[in-house]
Amino acid sequence: MSGEWRVVSGEKNKESTMAVQHYRELKVWQAAMDLAVQCYQATRGFPKDEMFGMTSQIRRAAASIPANIAEGQGRRHTKEFLNFLGTARGSLTELETHLLLSQRVNLLKDKDAAPLLSLADEVGRMLSGLRRSLERRLASDE
Repeated sequence: MSGEWRVVSGEKNKESTMAVQHYRELKVWQAAMDLAVQCYQATRGFPKDEMFGMTSQIRRAAASIPANIAEGQGRRHTKEFLNFLGTARGSLTELETHLLLSQRVNLLKDKDAAPLLSLADEVGRMLSGLRRSLERRLASDE
């Protein structure tokens, strides 16, 4: 298939197919990048003594999501892509946990956490849709 992925939209009531030549074209990668940027911005206000604690944990988990999507899309086989999407999903749940903990220990205000958690939920739905699409493709190729 020459470095090209065909992806079926995971959105409700939309069954469109598109050829994706580059990971930057994936809407889930774009949303995950937005989430990472917003997490970096949100942690700028954390205390300096959290630089190697929660700040670092949130930033690493957030950056890992789009990085794993990109690495998976760059692989040759659908099974590999699915594996990296699973890793991205794990990083997403890790990020959500760090954000929730930051709320509980008053590092992050509810009003600042809400949009991050909402975008994280959206990224999670998009990851699930992409996984389903790739799993269908894998099943039809066998």
